[in-house]
Amino acid sequence: MNDPFQGLLQDLLKVIGGSAGGGNAWLDAARSLAQGVATDGGSEPNANPLDRIRLEELTRVAELHVGQATGLPFERSPVLVPVGRGAWAQKALDAWEPILGKMVQAQRDAPAPPPVPFEGEGGVEELLARFATTLGPVLVGMQFGSAAGHLAQRALGQYALPLPWPPSAEVLVVPENVTRFANDWSLPDDETRLWVCLRELTAHAVLSRPHVADRIRALVGAHAMDTLATQQGLAERLGGDAGDPEALQRLLADPEALLADLLTPGQRRTSDDLVALTTVVGGYVDHVTGRLAATLTGAAGPLGEAWYRYRIEETTSEQAAGTLFGLDLSRAQVDRGAAFVRGVLERAGEDGLGRLWTEPRHLPTPAEVDAPGLWLERIALPELPGQAGPDGEPGEPEDRADPDDPEAGGSGGG
Repeated sequence: MNDPFQGLLQDLLKVIGGSAGGGNAWLDAARSLAQGVATDGGSEPNANPLDRIRLEELTRVAELHVGQATGLPFERSPVLVPVGRGAWAQKALDAWEPILGKMVQAQRDAPAPPPVPFEGEGGVEELLARFATTLGPVLVGMQFGSAAGHLAQRALGQYALPLPWPPSAEVLVVPENVTRFANDWSLPDDETRLWVCLRELTAHAVLSRPHVADRIRALVGAHAMDTLATQQGLAERLGGDAGDPEALQRLLADPEALLADLLTPGQRRTSDDLVALTTVVGGYVDHVTGRLAATLTGAAGPLGEAWYRYRIEETTSEQAAGTLFGLDLSRAQVDRGAAFVRGVLERAGEDGLGRLWTEPRHLPTPAEVDAPGLWLERIALPELPGQAGPDGEPGEPEDRADPDDPEAGGSGGG
């Protein structure tokens, strides 16, 4: 084309998938951005064979003790697998893809914004409208890709976020980050590795429980659909700014500014149910890990303190990733989960705490997280036919609304 601006739009449309809606361009964008951020744009060596050998040895020790402490059997014997940061980011995107796919499809099904008037060569209005519509799915991929990449730089293992992964015997560990964590806090290497293995397998034991995983996935899915209005508004904003070439150039030159509103905690609705449940998961995992570390290592105190401070650091990576899923990873929620666990232990001991994950109706409500005595009283009552579950809906499956469909009465919203 003779008009450079039209040429730019045409080139961008080709890159992100053209007028057909993007194909898998959103996933390509997510993977490319995640890899670049996780590795700082460099190459990543293969996992060190020595790391694999060490983890294989620790797996057997950790599996035995975690199984005894939690009373939760593993469906398949877990295998701790060392991965680099880039590989972790890619596997995280694979785990998140079901939610991403729903968001992308909803973006494609949304009505297209009207053409933006523009004083220039003919046909630019149509290009701008196509650009805004096509960019929506790619923006979804960019956000999650950026979050995965930044999270990979700090994740010690698979469960950097208290979210279930697809069923698998493999549990990821990032040796590079574990070593850096130990060095930064002057912790013994071998004991730190064992502590990480204990933590990851404890999280795996809880989050691979079918009813726990299903409940969290339903809440996350409902939250993800609630964010679409924000996503669509950003696409329309970009399409509107495209009518001003200078404004468009400024936006495209600063992707972080473009995504800032979406990655700021508090800009999206969060689900009280989701925050409460994942907060309790975190508190429980920390408790079991600390309890086992006290018997298996000589550095349980320093390890627990270092992990607490590591978790509550104000880092963009956890904030951004948590916000995308509707999680609250703040210090207040970390302390809230720990307080719930202490409250249950004071009243009912380890046996009482272990009942958290035995039945779907034992999952605590937001109010019960702040009053553990109420939770213990409720689960002590006999279950009645049609009794409401923790989300306030009837317990019988045929009476439950689809949690993935907000219009059908799903309970995932705030």
